[in-house]
Amino acid sequence: MKNFLSFVLFFFTLVAFSQTKILSWNLENFGKSKSDFELNYIASTILDYDIIAIQEVVAGYGGAQAVAKLATLLNEKGSKWDYTISDPTSSSSYKTERYAFIWKTSKAKLKGSPWLEKKYSLEIDREPYFATFEINNKTITLVNFHAITKKKQPETEIKYFKFLPTEYPTLNLVFMGDFNCPQSHSVFNPLKKMGYTSILQNQKTTLKRQCKGLNCLASEFDNIFYQSKSLKYINSGIISLHTKFKSLEEARKISDHIPIWFEFSLN
Repeated sequence: MKNFLSFVLFFFTLVAFSQTKILSWNLENFGKSKSDFELNYIASTILDYDIIAIQEVVAGYGGAQAVAKLATLLNEKGSKWDYTISDPTSSSSYKTERYAFIWKTSKAKLKGSPWLEKKYSLEIDREPYFATFEINNKTITLVNFHAITKKKQPETEIKYFKFLPTEYPTLNLVFMGDFNCPQSHSVFNPLKKMGYTSILQNQKTTLKRQCKGLNCLASEFDNIFYQSKSLKYINSGIISLHTKFKSLEEARKISDHIPIWFEFSLN
């Protein structure tokens, strides 16, 4: 009986270790304007995930410092975390920003140097941020992205994503972030034809300014696209952080987006 229980414990430990949970979050104007309470709330929200992709880190003073402070808060909560922050995006016509990845060192290892993709920097205002991670001796490259706003037609940028799997044929690319565009838009069809699937369908991820009854979510902007031949889907969802606050106004001090998450194992 003791041997059986040991085997069961070993099996579940093995299964748990082979699964990875990624969280993606547009943390609106993430920088010095975030209070200690807000940073602690963010840390508590993302604590149970393994790799965090953040969009909309302030490019100027305060953005990189906020990411470092968030990583420090996470380290104080038990697990060892590391992080990487992009240079400011090269946008001249729109709002320049940074991206960040934060990860548990026991679950993932950064391979090589992350980079802002320069191939389409003239066509894409905030060029995506690539980082390759080793997980259980296999690799995955996360592509962190924040598109231009809906009124500026983000599909004019997203259409270039169809070239990236061909540009990097040896990399297992996973696209994530704030696309300012629903996954049902035809601009994603080329990726879908390559075998990419979105983790969310018909799921709104941004906060309204005012709830209409229980309806507090506005638009289907945030998502993660993965290839099923490379990743085994386990689970995915959103974190309805706005339900934890007395008002939408309070929730929106954290962000105008809610976090999305994806649990998977590598094939």
